[in-house]
Amino acid sequence: MKIDNLNNPRSQMIQSFQKGESLGQTVDKQAGTAAAAAETVDISSKAKDIQLAQTVISSLPDVRDAKVQDLKTQIEQGNYKINAGEIAKKMVGENLLDLLA
Repeated sequence: MKIDNLNNPRSQMIQSFQKGESLGQTVDKQAGTAAAAAETVDISSKAKDIQLAQTVISSLPDVRDAKVQDLKTQIEQGNYKINAGEIAKKMVGENLLDLLA
């Protein structure tokens, strides 16, 4: 049997079957080449703001050295006071937020 038109979709399916490719791969390849020429990317202003915020946050230090040193000094001098009530409020508040989220 002779196949004249190799660009025929049926011919392409037969060839891809003989090569062991799935039909989805063949269709994806054809769609991908057509779509690649027309693809554009638009980033919304909200996405740009998020990228800017991520950049600023990533530039901040992980540890606030001045704050750590201040707390160390207070602890060493015996001036650091723990407010158990405030800690409990924050713990309960965070748990409630976790439950509602």
